[in-house]
Amino acid sequence: MRKIIHVDMDAFYAAIEQRDRPELRGRPVIVGGRPDSRGVVCSASYEARAFGVSSAMGCFKAARLCPDAAFVEPDFPRYQAESKRIQAIFRDYTDLVEPLSLDEAYLDVTVNKVGETVATRIAETIRARIHAETGLTASAGVAPNKLAAKVASDRNKPDGLCVVHPSTVHAFIAGLPIESIPGIGPVTAARCRRLGIVVAADFLRHDEAELRRLFGSSADWFRSAAQGIDERPVRVGQERRSIGAEETFARDISDLAEACARLDAVAVRVAERLQRARCRTRTVTLKVRYADFNRITRSRSVSEPIDDAPTIGAIARELTAATAIGRTPVRLLGISCSHIDDTPRRQLRWNDGAADSL
Repeated sequence: MRKIIHVDMDAFYAAIEQRDRPELRGRPVIVGGRPDSRGVVCSASYEARAFGVSSAMGCFKAARLCPDAAFVEPDFPRYQAESKRIQAIFRDYTDLVEPLSLDEAYLDVTVNKVGETVATRIAETIRARIHAETGLTASAGVAPNKLAAKVASDRNKPDGLCVVHPSTVHAFIAGLPIESIPGIGPVTAARCRRLGIVVAADFLRHDEAELRRLFGSSADWFRSAAQGIDERPVRVGQERRSIGAEETFARDISDLAEACARLDAVAVRVAERLQRARCRTRTVTLKVRYADFNRITRSRSVSEPIDDAPTIGAIARELTAATAIGRTPVRLLGISCSHIDDTPRRQLRWNDGAADSL
């Protein structure tokens, strides 16, 4: 039986700003774009969340919901530095650490560096150390698999701990809304609800053949997850899947030439990130979000890996022919590069026998 901890920092970016700027403590804080911009919320303090503000919400809407909020421009180098400090704490207990982002990670502590057989005690110690060493709070979920641990970490936020015993995993997952299952986004969730699948257990009302007909290759995962079964291991040093950049415009762009010029600028940023990571790409994807918020992507692969801005920009401009750019106003353009090739460069990574009790 695995012993998995999912650690999730509480309102990470906003909490760092409140810690470092005493005048922000106790106030609603929104990290992101300006309140009059078309940017999005990166992080919101719990004081701001009480007004309905959430991550990825438009800053203009967030300002309407919480007019007294303090809007703070993100300082990603500072957040990255804090993330490294926290991950160093994780690695005092296990080398099996899988960061999902700057503010959350899975830890497999089945066998650990401190010889502790109770994962709950490790989670408690890690949370206490994070608070003592950084002044920030973290919530954690402890469970025998990644799915249950991640859901559990959100159960008692902020500054909470939730433990799911192996004997209760099935019941714990069964009543969850389907959106809690990884792989189910808004489109799939809407389809599920049309089929009467509202909570995880509803998948089990359909036999395997019917689920495969409805959901294809994802059906087996949905059915297993609904039963609380998740065999995914904690993966260390996963290769980065993509590198990209995007720009949200202060005003909608309707002119094709202007859009292409903006894409060239985005391509420069993407190329710089590829070169800084010492890797190249074989697939370039153009991301477009129109003024009505509809989003499309178009991709093209090349036979030889590339990392230069002119080539990346040229491919992105060619891909505009398969979009409505120039005919329909655009609010966001982005370029991402996947099928990363770092050979013979260094591997590009996200980050440089036990008792039954949890």
